[in-house]
Amino acid sequence: MCNLYNLTTSQEAIRALTRTLRDLSGNLEPSVDIYPNRPGPVVRNAPDGTRELTRLTWGLPTPPERVKGKADPGTTNVRNPQYAHWQQFVGVGNRCIVPVTSFAEPSPTPGDKDPETGVQRNFWFARPDRSLFCFAGFWTPWTGVRRVKDGPADHELYAFMTTKPNAVVGPIHEKAMPVILTAPDEIETWLTTPWAEARHLQRTAADDTLVIVDKPATQIKFPATPAQGSLF
Repeated sequence: MCNLYNLTTSQEAIRALTRTLRDLSGNLEPSVDIYPNRPGPVVRNAPDGTRELTRLTWGLPTPPERVKGKADPGTTNVRNPQYAHWQQFVGVGNRCIVPVTSFAEPSPTPGDKDPETGVQRNFWFARPDRSLFCFAGFWTPWTGVRRVKDGPADHELYAFMTTKPNAVVGPIHEKAMPVILTAPDEIETWLTTPWAEARHLQRTAADDTLVIVDKPATQIKFPATPAQGSLF
């Protein structure tokens, strides 16, 4: 389950790929790692119909029956949009595009941890040419408690949809990978068409869509891919 991704690009590139007319995102950092329950750039159709780039908080409201404690830090990935709780977000008004240049999955090798922090090391995935792509996402306004110390507040939240992994992601995370959109027509379909059509974009990306651009020292074997370089 993807709980970390990176965006290294310009706002102009995001606006061009997604055909965004209004930019409310402020000054985006040249490169930023985005974590759950933190702000991330998102493209959505605003209530007035204008397509806009803005910043929302990563993590949709969790199904009530799965909330533990007094706060809901959010659910980052939506694997089954047919589940009753997620159906309220599948309409055009609640769909969004999440711009990405790479995403991480923890190493499945036990003990593959950073010796200083004890955190499991990551594999990073990106396009072969390191170009901008998108996750197919959902967003919603929400009032509630994200952190107990902050109390209830108004939020605008997002998450992205996942699907079965391809041969590149599968050896690292066998359960799921994000739904990836790379072409302007896919983005248009996701942002503008009825759910009966848009839902077909929940499919596994072709194996040549992604390569591993950074990885821990490991013995896992992978299918042949184009030459790999460092993410950083």
